[in-house]
Amino acid sequence: MAQSLPRGVRNNNPGNIDYNPRNAWQGQLGLELGVPKPRFARFDTPENGIRALGKLLLNYRGKDGIAGVGKPGIDTPLEFINRWAPSNENNTQAYAAAIAKRLGVGVRDSINMADPRTLRETVLGIIVHENGSNPYSASVIDEGVRRALV
Repeated sequence: MAQSLPRGVRNNNPGNIDYNPRNAWQGQLGLELGVPKPRFARFDTPENGIRALGKLLLNYRGKDGIAGVGKPGIDTPLEFINRWAPSNENNTQAYAAAIAKRLGVGVRDSINMADPRTLRETVLGIIVHENGSNPYSASVIDEGVRRALV
């Protein structure tokens, strides 16, 4: 694939999920190739990369959130993005605001990530933020989200 494509697209990992050999993601091929400092996982298809992105978001619900924000656990755009893209590497506030706007909620509003529309819109927002745009068709996104929810 052309080196000019964003890393997440080249790796079929549009969420830029860090590679961890303990995570036996469906379709995970291993560590990315062809970069000076490999960090991210590679997937066999975009659908499986999107599935992993969705599964991670769904798994975050049971983790500790930010004290005084939302309900117990991670359940607001701010908490999801704070966990997804820590502030030591990202402008977490701006990232969370973009996701919240896409969902039509405030950054501190509780959301139900298990709702297919909420998960899809959050996944789409992460893809756009991580890659600069969304290179995937609606059917690829829908299939990745469907796989995450089963």
